[in-house]
Amino acid sequence: MKVLLLNTYLHGGAATACLRLENALQSEGVSVRTMNADMAGNRWPFYAERLSFLPFERDKSVRFSFSPANFGKDITQHSWVQEADVLHLHWVNQGFLSVEGIGALSRLGKPVVWTLHDMWTFTGGCHYSGACTNYEGSCGNCPYLAKPSDRDLSHRIWSRKKEAYSPTLRVVTCSEWLAKTARTSSLLQHMKVSSIPNPIDTNLFYPIDEEQKRNFWRSKNLNPETPKLLFVAMNVAEERKGFRYLQESLQILKSQQPDFQLDIIVMGKAQEEALATLPYPVHALGLVRQQAELAMIYGASDVFVIPSLEDNLPNTVMEALACGTPVAGFATGGIPEMAGHLEQGYIAPQRDSQALADGIYWILQRADISVLRRQAREKVEAEYARPVVAAKYMKVYEEVLTERG
Repeated sequence: MKVLLLNTYLHGGAATACLRLENALQSEGVSVRTMNADMAGNRWPFYAERLSFLPFERDKSVRFSFSPANFGKDITQHSWVQEADVLHLHWVNQGFLSVEGIGALSRLGKPVVWTLHDMWTFTGGCHYSGACTNYEGSCGNCPYLAKPSDRDLSHRIWSRKKEAYSPTLRVVTCSEWLAKTARTSSLLQHMKVSSIPNPIDTNLFYPIDEEQKRNFWRSKNLNPETPKLLFVAMNVAEERKGFRYLQESLQILKSQQPDFQLDIIVMGKAQEEALATLPYPVHALGLVRQQAELAMIYGASDVFVIPSLEDNLPNTVMEALACGTPVAGFATGGIPEMAGHLEQGYIAPQRDSQALADGIYWILQRADISVLRRQAREKVEAEYARPVVAAKYMKVYEEVLTERG
């Protein structure tokens, strides 16, 4: 069995999940490789794709939240595609595959599996729909567009997808939340939709002992006795990452527990002005790409906070849990599936800053953190370890190959 994974980039959340799956499958003896957009040719479809949306966007805040998939690369004759027994799509937007290009792959007669990392596959163009459920019909009246109407751009993209998608397409989502949502969509409701989480290398991401934690923070010139709260976002300013709720919850915590000490550790792109609004000392680490360093930061932290308003099955939560770090977050997407309330952390109602503040304080001051740490690690070993996830995907591949005869 030869499997080809397709993902636009080699960086970002979907890419991390895709490459981790590649490693997991290779460890189980599967012949698998990954193709990205750069390997398939030049970058002009990316620029054409973004420019094609400019006349329609509501404002620049939604510019990268909506993908028309007008432009892409024809990879049907690429040797890797021709040699593959199974084509496995991941995140293929921003000029890698157009809607029609996806349809062309389906017409090759090879099984196509598609792992969804957001909602785009079954919407009229948005990656997350917010409160909108128009994808349950034929889209239209899209809140991302400057001039929404029944027959707007989102409806036209929905119609192109309906024409392109093969009924034999096998859909996989990373979370049960996204699987349930996909099954309500008009485009995927008649297809087989499975839920398989992303894998993680539990030999790389693992808990460290107290002495290692203390030495790590001393190396950063921080007091190892002060509790450490970790917040991670590729771009802190991205609204759906919920930074404003982190601000609010910490301000509440500061006012209600004025003697409580805390260090805030931030990974990702962040503006100094935004970090300055936090009521505790902030230590910005920027973008950290070395996996071993990431694992050390997670393992040395006392709580990982994720106030996201839209998310699927965040790699960051999995990384924290694998390192034995409890999670405090909102009941968003697949987050409650990963961190059980009062089991691996604390799950607050979405946008409830008081509840999130309560959760942070509970983990750091009231819970038996050794129990939370143990349960966090056990959850990852049981559900997200590479052999566990690889076995589930191998079963999917065998099923689609059998169905094709």
